[in-house]
Amino acid sequence: MKPIRILFISIEGNTRNFVTHLTEYAEKQHAENADQPLIEATEISEQTDFQDENADYFCFVPTYLDGGNGIDNGVKELMTNVMGEYIAYNKNRNYLIGVVGSGNRNFNDQYCLTAKRYGRDYEAPFIADYELRGVPRDEPRIYNALVSRAKEVDAL
Repeated sequence: MKPIRILFISIEGNTRNFVTHLTEYAEKQHAENADQPLIEATEISEQTDFQDENADYFCFVPTYLDGGNGIDNGVKELMTNVMGEYIAYNKNRNYLIGVVGSGNRNFNDQYCLTAKRYGRDYEAPFIADYELRGVPRDEPRIYNALVSRAKEVDAL
């Protein structure tokens, strides 16, 4: 069985922390049942050399805005732009099968706005969300959403 591929960007370490815990959760699931897929995660940053993707992947992206409210008066993303540029690079968008977002619920309608925009702009479903660093109960919920979506598109 192929692993579930995740590309993520982490500005303050929250997304990296969550992806690490999610990967550990997947390892435990796989140890108990070899039919459960592992996770292969790659961090995208300003230092990443863009490459052509050739296999399905999920994108994990936080929301950071610097101007506009993202709803009715525009949006200016801050710090996560390189992930969008990576997805837009050559044909990478063709392999994006789902987007997972994180953010701070205190921002109301702006919560996970970047992930929702990526889903719309790159024609991939917004499949799950978690707040800030996530909590342990988010791990099985999001893992199961990834597995379900990967099976749906025959990516395992």
